[in-house]
Amino acid sequence: MAYWLMKSEPYEYSWSQLVADGRNVWTGVRNYQAANNLRAMQVGDRAFFYHSNEGREIVGVMEIAKTAYPDPTDETARFVAVEVTPLMAAVTPVTLAAVKADPRLVDFSLVRQSRLSVAPVRDGEWAMLCEMAGISA
Repeated sequence: MAYWLMKSEPYEYSWSQLVADGRNVWTGVRNYQAANNLRAMQVGDRAFFYHSNEGREIVGVMEIAKTAYPDPTDETARFVAVEVTPLMAAVTPVTLAAVKADPRLVDFSLVRQSRLSVAPVRDGEWAMLCEMAGISA
């Protein structure tokens, strides 16, 4: 199983909306590196749901429910989407400030490539961030 971090502005699509929907298509990724990360995802992989711009915090964990397919919102047909389902909310949301303050996370993609909307998370980082969020890895 691989781990990921996926960002969404809460005013566009929030964690609470995903929970209410039960499953949704993750669309709108227009960065090639982020799109390649979507292509690498497998059913059963886990991803942190990160509220970007407003909040700037990890708020939950999702599971990849369907692998990459053409993004229905992309008129160029170059980009892909995946489907996700919510698994659990963070007991304690993990803020960007908390991530940056932890020296063990200095190489974490959220710190190194802060503008990347879909990024891999290493096993050790996943375990640390789950602990910080108060959830089981």
